[in-house]
Amino acid sequence: MTPLNKTPQGERLHIGIFGRRNAGKSSLLNAITGQNMAVVSSIKGTTTDPVSKSMEILPIGPVLITDTAGIDDHGELGKLRTDKTKKVLRKTDIALLVVDAQEGLAEEDNALIKTFNEMGVRHLVVYNKADLVNTVDGFSVSATTGTNIHELKEKLTEIGQTQENSRRIVADIINPGDIIVLVTPIDKSAPKGRLILPQQQTIRDIIDTGAVSIVVQDSGFSATLQRLKDPPQLVITDSQVFGKISAETPGDVKLTSFSILMARYKGVLEYAVQGAKVLDSIKDNDKILISEGCTHHRQCDDIGTVKILRWIEKHTGSKPKYEFTSGGDFPEDMTAYKLIIHCGGCMLNNREMLYRQHMSQAAGVPMTNFGVAISHMQGILERCIAPFDAGVTFSENAPC
Repeated sequence: MTPLNKTPQGERLHIGIFGRRNAGKSSLLNAITGQNMAVVSSIKGTTTDPVSKSMEILPIGPVLITDTAGIDDHGELGKLRTDKTKKVLRKTDIALLVVDAQEGLAEEDNALIKTFNEMGVRHLVVYNKADLVNTVDGFSVSATTGTNIHELKEKLTEIGQTQENSRRIVADIINPGDIIVLVTPIDKSAPKGRLILPQQQTIRDIIDTGAVSIVVQDSGFSATLQRLKDPPQLVITDSQVFGKISAETPGDVKLTSFSILMARYKGVLEYAVQGAKVLDSIKDNDKILISEGCTHHRQCDDIGTVKILRWIEKHTGSKPKYEFTSGGDFPEDMTAYKLIIHCGGCMLNNREMLYRQHMSQAAGVPMTNFGVAISHMQGILERCIAPFDAGVTFSENAPC
């Protein structure tokens, strides 16, 4: 559960700390955060799993800083650790390459810099342990003495200010004073005592715009419309009740879903719309990957493992085979799949979602989104993406 006063990880600037073993990565994380977040030792390979810390670096705002295992780790366990390090890189907005100032750049460091450039990851080479050498040709710090740690934060601020921050969930297609009706079913799968993250974020974006947000359950939607003096400018619904809400929404009122809004917000909507068309050609035994960006306790009639399967089989008249991933898991080899259906990705940052899209494109496997797929199968996809037709430019793919 994400506290209402805490910025979700998917909305934070992701800063990854990379480098060889014993370069001082964990010490640097502790110095930046001002806390003993990571275990520090002179023994190589102390950091085995990524260690993350959420914090604020002003004026950037909320960030997530992650320490990783050494890129020069060896052996079977070492490979597992470096694989986890590579997963962190997929979602990294700014990479800090920590180099032991006494040793200088090594082959592994140069290879990593090449990877940063290939993936379009903004990065900074940081020479640590500068207190132990006379001169350093580059940006130098000492995690032990605190030398230049403040300057490093300022440098991160400088780099971070170039981060794209103009993305909005819905504010760019509505106006102050508009009435927006949000349909949020409360069933067994709804989290107790709160709304799901995309609903929270959408409500906040509406409020920030100066528009009016009316939140109802699907059972009270029709009655709510009748009580309004004027029709709403937009209806946003949970994808699970698309059919019902579409039938009850007047044809001249714009309609979409939280999941479709998230696909657009994460920059993958255009590709998701194209991918949904593959549902028309699914046959028996075709493999479909259903991927969710978070891990949660599944209730009966769960959308990702029960409902969407039922809709697919009704739409296609076939019996495909399904595989499921959640959280940070996403296959490197996707060639066996006919289609990937992803959740809205609210717990993943924009870069991670674009990486997953890029990987599916590289494998020649279409990828769509829960809301896009459901609206396509309900025959209302064109209506549900119509609100974005005017003045909307889809995000470009991440350079990977």
